[in-house]
Amino acid sequence: MSKNPRGKNPLAGVQRADRTRTIAIQVGVGAVLVALIAAIGISIAVKNNKKNDPGPTPTVTAQAAPGGVEGSITDNGAIRIGKPGAKATVRVIADLQCPACQMFEQANGKTIEDEVNAGTAVVEYNIVAFLDKMSGGTRYSSRAANAAYAVADSDPTKFMPWLSSMFQAQPPENGTGLTDDQIIQITQAAGITDPSVAETIKSDKYDKYVQKVTKDVAAEGIQSTPSVFVNGKQIKSSQELMQPDGLRPTIEAAAK
Repeated sequence: MSKNPRGKNPLAGVQRADRTRTIAIQVGVGAVLVALIAAIGISIAVKNNKKNDPGPTPTVTAQAAPGGVEGSITDNGAIRIGKPGAKATVRVIADLQCPACQMFEQANGKTIEDEVNAGTAVVEYNIVAFLDKMSGGTRYSSRAANAAYAVADSDPTKFMPWLSSMFQAQPPENGTGLTDDQIIQITQAAGITDPSVAETIKSDKYDKYVQKVTKDVAAEGIQSTPSVFVNGKQIKSSQELMQPDGLRPTIEAAAK
């Protein structure tokens, strides 16, 4: 005979309570796991965003005078300098630590500047950082490229003379590179005295942008500097690249 007059089973009640507690615990654990996974996902997204963030983007918009030389930044991060209506486009991919780039500049830098000033051509400079390892840990290629954006951002009409001065002062490979103060001295001697330019050079403001542009250029399949294109066609002839004024006939033919 049952001693429970109401026909209830105490054990069943305990089991139901246990099941309720178990479900509650499982729900709670599930909620914690969902929150944890969400937090991890957010953390990864934030880290990826920081990693992929190109940092401040230079804005090159200065113009000397109506119809004069203008400056801008292209979609591939090149510093574009020239007059409206120029029919030839010269693209130069260079590293300021690269001896062959120095040779190209000595042979054709003035030629390009003349053609730009005459309105025959526009030039697009991708100043990249392929050779940081060749400057004794000082990251000279990256710092020099950062300075290039600072100069172009301040006054693109002075960019090409500045670039020529930087190549003239190019430090030897496997040395320590120029210091920031030395780069600033060259910059000021080129007529760029805006204090914000010196601040940008010292703070390495555009370093992330330099690394992005360098990576993007490498992704194009470009593995060496200088790489030079005229109206999209790569110039490989040593006569054109390394002989004094060698690029002029090519530019002028492209402008016809």
